[in-house]
Amino acid sequence: MADFVGQEPHPEKGPENHIGFSEGNNLSYNGPVDGDLFKEPMKKRRRSDRDQRFRAFRSVEQSALKEYEKLESRTRRVLSNTYQKLIQCVFLDDSIPNGLKYLINRLLALIEKPSLDPIYIGLFGSTGAGKSSLINAIIQQAMFLPVSGESICTSCIVQVSSGCCEQYEAKIHLLSDQEWKEELKNLTKLLHRTEELGREEADVWDGDDAVEEAVWKLQMLYGNGAERKTYEELLRAKPKGKIPTSRIITLKAEEAGELSVKLDPYIRTKRRDWDGDSAETQIWPLIKQVEVTLPKSELIPEGVVLVDIPGTGDFNSKRDEMWKKTIDKCSVIWVISDIERVSGGRAHEDLLNESIKACQRGFCRDVALVVTKTDRLHLPEYLRERKVGNQAIQSQREAILERNEMIKLQRNRILKEKLKRKLPADFKVLEASNLVYTVSAQEYWWQALLTEEETEIPKLREYIRRRLLEKKRRMVTKYVTEAFGLLLLTDSFNCTENLPNEHLHLSGLRRFVEEKIQLLEKAIDQCFAHIARPLQEGVRNARTSYRRILGACLVRSRGNQGFHQTLKAVCLKNGIYASRTLARIDLNEAITQPIYDQIDPVFGGIFRTGTPTGSALMPHIDAFKHSLQEKMTEIGIRNGWKHDSYKRSFLIQEISAILGGLEGHILRKKRRIYESLTSSVQNDLKPCYEEAAQITGKKACERMKDVIRRGVDRQVAEGMFERAQERMQHQFQQLKHGITEKVKGSIATMLTLASSQGDGLYKELADVKSEYKEMEKLHRSLREVAENAVLRRGMQDFLLRMSPIKAGPPRT
Repeated sequence: MADFVGQEPHPEKGPENHIGFSEGNNLSYNGPVDGDLFKEPMKKRRRSDRDQRFRAFRSVEQSALKEYEKLESRTRRVLSNTYQKLIQCVFLDDSIPNGLKYLINRLLALIEKPSLDPIYIGLFGSTGAGKSSLINAIIQQAMFLPVSGESICTSCIVQVSSGCCEQYEAKIHLLSDQEWKEELKNLTKLLHRTEELGREEADVWDGDDAVEEAVWKLQMLYGNGAERKTYEELLRAKPKGKIPTSRIITLKAEEAGELSVKLDPYIRTKRRDWDGDSAETQIWPLIKQVEVTLPKSELIPEGVVLVDIPGTGDFNSKRDEMWKKTIDKCSVIWVISDIERVSGGRAHEDLLNESIKACQRGFCRDVALVVTKTDRLHLPEYLRERKVGNQAIQSQREAILERNEMIKLQRNRILKEKLKRKLPADFKVLEASNLVYTVSAQEYWWQALLTEEETEIPKLREYIRRRLLEKKRRMVTKYVTEAFGLLLLTDSFNCTENLPNEHLHLSGLRRFVEEKIQLLEKAIDQCFAHIARPLQEGVRNARTSYRRILGACLVRSRGNQGFHQTLKAVCLKNGIYASRTLARIDLNEAITQPIYDQIDPVFGGIFRTGTPTGSALMPHIDAFKHSLQEKMTEIGIRNGWKHDSYKRSFLIQEISAILGGLEGHILRKKRRIYESLTSSVQNDLKPCYEEAAQITGKKACERMKDVIRRGVDRQVAEGMFERAQERMQHQFQQLKHGITEKVKGSIATMLTLASSQGDGLYKELADVKSEYKEMEKLHRSLREVAENAVLRRGMQDFLLRMSPIKAGPPRT
């Protein structure tokens, strides 16, 4: 394994909120440390590069984006000039006041803030559902990603995005040495069997799906006979393929087809009886994920990442955790199902359920069903079974279009009902008129039966563009507003008149803030109290149903044949088994599902945004923000603050920034709270799983089942579900404590800075009046840009309505 030792790459770090929330430090900030105080801001993107980013948009949308881009660019320039002036002002000082450090770091963080956090769109489906074909059609590159044929394809997570690079590029991330050793140990345990097995049992054991996959992985990496070696022997063995010490393989090409050929062996897995694997294919078991970047796409805008997500997770712990995290970071999930499997089947339902859970625990706000391969239809059979419509069907095309509309109506109703049972009534996705797309990647290329529009590929692209345009609008509005607040503060630092009086006014505001924080704490308690009753009911339901649920998981219709080592794999992974060929097994999730059935609507209600209700958290925080802003306005008007508009506007803007950062913090904590039930149960059952995993010999499968059943019975009797309930409630209390502490510290910091006096905060600074005036103009122009965008959109919609409709049938 000498070739497999090296430094693991650092995980990609997402942007942190610019406001810091360190406990016990009123001047806290998650930005550059003192050593980075004089850091040069990153260079701006060249205008030609920026223009390339808009190629995927229509002319009307391009105009709006260019205006937003211009606003953002000018704002960055003002911030950069202000930053440079402040640095020059304090460069030779031995001691820089804390408030000034805060201000400089805030400026630098805003200057270096990414233009747009990526929008992750997850294509979530089983092998063969058509995910890769759909991505190929969306990006206008036929056969770019391998599609299912004689092989099982896309064996790992694949991300596809566009950038301003000149070449096509792919980065293949491999498991670290430690991550592979963990999997190797479990694979060898899975393959271990004793001489106590009879010949018949041994044959059944060898036919197990989990065993077949383990053998395949080891043979692929180490060669034939690897499955008979011990863990220690395999550690000393040298892999067949060359393993880079960086754990990253980078591929580049001038043309899409060239990169596709290079990439194919890494993400396409051959049949197990395939003979003659390439060196690239031989390291398939080590691949964690693949990132593909396209140059200057005219169809997929920069800032959108399409993610091909396998449907079941992975046996390797790291890959399985990445699978879940990838699902959770997607703001949009498209559940992909082909036309022949959409009407039922456990796999399809499992995918929908996992997607709905992503709405509960992750960042997902939009779920849709994308039905693929809709060109497939046997006309005589369809006509015989047709029960709708009086109009005669004249062609295959008419039958396909009619069938597709029926599918949309039926699946849209079913999906919406399913979402309503699990999500709050005002969840945004429930407002969508259509949650189902019927697409055909094959017809998109051939157009033998359907027009390009009828394949609905353009409709998916339009959805992507609108989503990005709206996110850009929100981001620029927030960015310019925050920058304006900082310039207000910077300019007010140079005002020394009436400081004592202003300090007294802010002292009164501090007392008001303390009272409001106490009220906020009570409101959060009342909000979280709504989960108590459904949580209790769910625990009661789980206690009465866990034996039935566990039995359904452990009993197979064909007996134990092919289930021996699958069950052992479940135990080795503490109740979870995921492979590329079988449905995901999660015993912990299964027996806690009755609790989730009860809490899901309430849990979603607590973390939703929208109109204030007793059960929603964010509206209470918004109400707290508005009460502070109203109080500041009142104090400013009553006491006639010097530079009243400066001071008041800064305080109002800075509070929005501070409390806006809380939403991201809450969303990140939400996942831990939601999964606390299953993680608690898994932790309690760990000794039981470990005992079952050690069982070998005759009747091993039945003996493992008995150990699991007895272990679960014992833990339930000792209060396993009640402990899970307590741990979830404890997580809620930790969130409440975190929110109040962050609010206290950050509001205190903001008020101290606003006073411009005391604690050595005041210092005569460089004149930034010109920058402030420029920033004031940019802030005023936000409304004008938004109005222009609405006007252009209306004109575009009008022109589309007035244009001739493209009609079929297509060319023959």
